[in-house]
Amino acid sequence: MLSSCAGSDKPPSTVADACRMQTERPHWFKAMKRTEAKWGVPVSIQLATISRESSFVADARPMKKERGLFFIREVPRSSALGYAQAIDGTWEWYIRDTGNRRADRTEFEDASDFIGWYMKQNNRMNGVSMADAYNQYLAYHEGKAGFARGTYRNKTWLPPVARDVQSWAQRYEAQLQSCPIRG
Repeated sequence: MLSSCAGSDKPPSTVADACRMQTERPHWFKAMKRTEAKWGVPVSIQLATISRESSFVADARPMKKERGLFFIREVPRSSALGYAQAIDGTWEWYIRDTGNRRADRTEFEDASDFIGWYMKQNNRMNGVSMADAYNQYLAYHEGKAGFARGTYRNKTWLPPVARDVQSWAQRYEAQLQSCPIRG
């Protein structure tokens, strides 16, 4: 049993093939299916969001270079961590709101549930459809209130990123049609 879990926190061998990812990480797809049933976020949008946010790296952190007098080092850009790149304050809100005190940002199942919870909050606050990968991603990046204020309009680089997430969600959805999720 232990050997079946070995390497399960490593990124899949390809992120371009949802069927292959499903074969390699069936427990991820079971978790995403539970999230879809609970919160209404399609598996394809969860995949596209996680791919964009962390490239499926469990302990991903956004880093920046900091220069000193005699060194250059990388330091975290924010408190974002894990598959979903949830920041500390929002993660704490998720834990309080869901009562899931054991949730861990580096656990795929918890990251999937977080994305579902967050996007459901955005649906309630801003009326964004659960199937709208583009606007859900803009709100995911900017925060629900920032999305409502349109802060993404001042970031010319962000709408193309959201379109890329939307494109990947569509690609994943088409692939998942040919490899129905097991279990």
